[in-house]
Amino acid sequence: MNRSFRLYLFSRFCSGTAMSLLRASLLWQLWALTHSEARTGALGLFMVVPGAGLALVGGAIADANDRRRVIQVAQTVSLAASAALCVLTLTGRISVEAIYALAALLAACSAFENPSRSALLSQMVPREDLPRAVTWGSTVQALAFASGPALAGVVIASANVGTAYAVHAVLALASIGALFFVEVLVPATRRAASWGAVREGLAFVRQSPVLLACMGLDLVAVVLGGASALLPVFADEILQVGAHGYGLLAGALEVGALLMSLVLLRLPQMRQAGVLLLAAVVVYGVGTIGFGLSTWFPLSLGLYALCGAADQISVVLRQSAVQLSTPDELRGRVSAVNMIFIVSSNQLSVVESGFLAAAIGAQSTVVLGGVGVVVVATVVAIAVPTLRRFRL
Repeated sequence: MNRSFRLYLFSRFCSGTAMSLLRASLLWQLWALTHSEARTGALGLFMVVPGAGLALVGGAIADANDRRRVIQVAQTVSLAASAALCVLTLTGRISVEAIYALAALLAACSAFENPSRSALLSQMVPREDLPRAVTWGSTVQALAFASGPALAGVVIASANVGTAYAVHAVLALASIGALFFVEVLVPATRRAASWGAVREGLAFVRQSPVLLACMGLDLVAVVLGGASALLPVFADEILQVGAHGYGLLAGALEVGALLMSLVLLRLPQMRQAGVLLLAAVVVYGVGTIGFGLSTWFPLSLGLYALCGAADQISVVLRQSAVQLSTPDELRGRVSAVNMIFIVSSNQLSVVESGFLAAAIGAQSTVVLGGVGVVVVATVVAIAVPTLRRFRL
């Protein structure tokens, strides 16, 4: 790894840790303020609309400008939003409405940051090293996503939620600073931002059945099987482990993903990508079912980590397909389409889980979601033979 790639990974780690810490803190604070699954789940609505709605614009901006600077500007705005959350919380003026509004602003920032960060990866290493670079990037991201929720739990339990928001700001500042020293190895081919440029990105994905199937399967699996919005409920009422336990539980998914990433780094490149992707989604669904049924904290941690390990295989395969199948001048826009699926799945999962849990209970919601994931993966395996035959 060259120096710039290491700095890129450091920036990605700081950014991922900051955002996962922030998301866990927002969910915990909403639950503490309302004790309402529906109002906690509604956070997803306020994040999915700006996050998915602006992603295509963010992708076009990424392909038209220096991707490092786009990331820095977006993170500067998110830093300001977390500072506002910190001040409002510590002064006792925080409200559910303020959380929703600032969460929407943070989601808008991510819509510009994420396509640029994903597309920037291909400028760090030669093309032949991209699959390994994707695995390294996914490993660092998994470590960050495991560290963030765990750190949130420790900070909230030992201090307060306001301090957690301050930690987010410090991490964002570190990420911004590292990018000043990143030099690209492969210059980008820029395309002026326009609606025509946006349509080009959409057309490329639409004409790539494997990419479309990978993204769609991930969307449905996460929406149905995601349990993140209900973790405060599980930690508080079902497992009765408090804020420390919540932090461990929230980080377990990413610990599983991190361990799987470390395994993948030592294995040869996965070739039978389609079959492995479908198998990983089935395991994710089965793990979700078990997590929903468990009332023993150690077992819940293990099953949630299993879900993370299975999901990480899906992430690496999908990102490798995007990077290797897309010309550089389109990477920002195609990454933006991928981000729409990711953001939509994550936030719609929050909405679906919150509102359904308010009606039938948290455990029933998670179990039914896991069953749905297994069913969808089976249907896709039968209906899309192109995906089964896909190789990297």
